[in-house]
Amino acid sequence: MTEQGFPAEQIDTSRPHPARMYDYYLGGWDNYEVDREAAERVIGLVPDARPSARANRDFMLRAVREVVRGGVRQIIDIGTGIPTSPNTHEAAREIAPDVRVAYVDNDPIVATHAGAKLTNTGNTGFVLADVREPEAILEHPVVRELIDFDEPVALLLVAVLHFVKDEEDPAGILRTLTEALPKGSHLVLTHGTGDFHRHIEGDAAEAYRNATAQLTVRGYERILPFFDGYDLLEPGLVQAPLWRPDGETPTRSELARVAFYGGVGVKH
Repeated sequence: MTEQGFPAEQIDTSRPHPARMYDYYLGGWDNYEVDREAAERVIGLVPDARPSARANRDFMLRAVREVVRGGVRQIIDIGTGIPTSPNTHEAAREIAPDVRVAYVDNDPIVATHAGAKLTNTGNTGFVLADVREPEAILEHPVVRELIDFDEPVALLLVAVLHFVKDEEDPAGILRTLTEALPKGSHLVLTHGTGDFHRHIEGDAAEAYRNATAQLTVRGYERILPFFDGYDLLEPGLVQAPLWRPDGETPTRSELARVAFYGGVGVKH
């Protein structure tokens, strides 16, 4: 259930792509020189880019396990990124082996890896699509085959909405996605912020200016409304490492290196 057949020219290697830059932050190899150069510019301006990416990834894994423990058995992961084990379905199936996952990303490079790393275990599928077109995602045959919209769904938007500009209406995108989900569904969301690194808004945004998606970091008061229609699970919308950490509470020095909020909500 992998959407393939896109022309090679869709893979734009002339401009950095956020998914490939994120892969580089995480220590991956599925990126191009243009991505590495852009990522190094970000790291030069914001040295905490790498620990932020790792904290974001760790939050996602904790949140996925938590929603599956809560009974959710189907996930739509929008903005999947280049596969990095454990992937969403691997984390989910540590808790329940029957979880179904629909992966969505707008980077053809992600699609080239999907068959080998995301959709080779059954009950998973990949859709090449953009979060800015939520109706197309919801109506896609792969999503419709995997996801039963009469049962609770976990919607993952992890490190995605800060690549959606204000004029592209991120709140409207979320409303469209949320309206399709039944009561008891979960929203798992992280978002880059300048609340903990006041210089990040200008510096990091400048480094992404020539990328295929530009960066719009937002503060707490602008991120919280993305959870409209959901009841936030404890501890609410918090700096990502503080959301139900495994083991000891992160230290102040560790938190000082993370520029992400994270939260999980349940649709009421």
